[in-house]
Amino acid sequence: MKKILLLLTFFSMVFTSCEPLEDINTELDAKSNAVVGDVVYTLTDEDYDELELPYGSFSSEDDAKATLPDFLANKYPVWGKGSSALIEYQLYIGNAPGISDYTKASSYEFSNSDYAATGSDAFGFYPDVNEIDQIPAILSTQVANPTEGQILLAKYKKYTETPVVGLANIVEYNFAGSFEGWVVAEEFGSDDVWTSQSGYIQGNSYFGGQVANTEWIVSPKIDLTNQSNLKFQITQELDYANDPSLLKILVSTDYTGDIATATWDEITLSSPATGDMAASEDYDFSAYDGKKINIALKYKSTDSDACRWRVENIAVKTLGATGDTSDMGAFFMYTGGQWEAVEDVYFVSSADFDSMGEASGQPGRYDNFGSSTPPSDYLPTFLDKKYPYALEGDALTVIYDYYSSSSGAQVRGDLYTKKAGVWSGFESTITASLQLAHDGSSWVPDNTIKYELDADDYALIVSTYKNETGYEVAVQNLEAYGNISTFNWTNEQVDAALNTVIVNNFPNMEEGQKFAITVYVYDGSSRNIVINYILEGGVYVRN
Repeated sequence: MKKILLLLTFFSMVFTSCEPLEDINTELDAKSNAVVGDVVYTLTDEDYDELELPYGSFSSEDDAKATLPDFLANKYPVWGKGSSALIEYQLYIGNAPGISDYTKASSYEFSNSDYAATGSDAFGFYPDVNEIDQIPAILSTQVANPTEGQILLAKYKKYTETPVVGLANIVEYNFAGSFEGWVVAEEFGSDDVWTSQSGYIQGNSYFGGQVANTEWIVSPKIDLTNQSNLKFQITQELDYANDPSLLKILVSTDYTGDIATATWDEITLSSPATGDMAASEDYDFSAYDGKKINIALKYKSTDSDACRWRVENIAVKTLGATGDTSDMGAFFMYTGGQWEAVEDVYFVSSADFDSMGEASGQPGRYDNFGSSTPPSDYLPTFLDKKYPYALEGDALTVIYDYYSSSSGAQVRGDLYTKKAGVWSGFESTITASLQLAHDGSSWVPDNTIKYELDADDYALIVSTYKNETGYEVAVQNLEAYGNISTFNWTNEQVDAALNTVIVNNFPNMEEGQKFAITVYVYDGSSRNIVINYILEGGVYVRN
């Protein structure tokens, strides 16, 4: 079996031959003080971090060629001319075709009036309703000026069981990985107090110590026209607060973008949530029946009191049908003047995330995937359970919410295919390799292929040159001793023989391709030597 010689050798001497065979010893003497290494190395997660490649891959071969020389210089600082390295790395080749059509699609979120327009008396679709049949009619009236081929994600709620009459959310903000359209307004201090976290928004003015700041976060305009008997509820957690009254929940009916000129009413709850995330009581919000309002959260701290305020959810409620719902989504395309459901694309719902585990460190905790809960760890099992009769080769585009600590809330996706009984995601990266050599001053990309002759190669030389004039003695010696004797083979004959071997094993190589050929020779003792070649004008010549 043919084999490329890839030897891991740390601080070892690699003998190379760039001159005729009789000059090998001279060449070695000239390099007797050089530290020469030869390594095959696979980049690790730590290496990608060091190279500031957070996705664990290079975006192109050119990027690898530009980056890896300095990486090798730092990793092997004492290696010099003649050293070589084969680096294996991950090369990003992109997502599955068409995924971005869905991850970058605009979305439409159903309102209570949309559900009412479908004949529902609740704030979501009933369990027995086929919402895919109902949604196109709503989109046709609510989405202005759609274009042919436009893809849209319809986001809606569906009851997991038949709802009952009670308090139901008419406005809800879930702050998992998003500010939900709320805007930050500075009053005092320059620190970024309000931040978006994976499961909530957070006000915090501890920056290596307690710092005085006053910073607001204000909701979009909330239209409560035609609404009555309203209630307010906040799910929050307050930690390390000496004076909870520094934190305020405020409401304005005349806010126009400037917190200083608006009139604000304070909501005083029966008790602040301290220690654990908890929902407040349903606070009487009827003072704002029929009005348009903005809600604000005002965080204030001092140099001696800078607490941590986490807010997971805010809801305005009224009497109506209520029950457990799942946040769902479905993709539709505008074609031929109407909206049609897109087939073979699945949006992961909140109930789906919950089915994958709701404990800390599981997707259902905040209904999204993330770096610590990668979709590849969960979706194969989920899809196997959801589609137990899927056939080999069946494919499904899966789109899901994802939270990145560096980029915040995102929509991502992948193409999953049933292969050998297992759902497998599209491989967006491949393992690539780059050969580099040290030219005496720095590492440079090098296309050298290392190859060691085997028994089949020596047999090929014998069969090819056995009847060639001038090769008789040389071939007889090779047959007898299994090596190439420098006393019987001339340099020209060696070159011809190795050209035959290279072309046989590596046909159709491009001009400039290099080889380092390991040959078993006898020059007074039997040993391996390496002879370097480069393809020039269709012939491999010594390099």
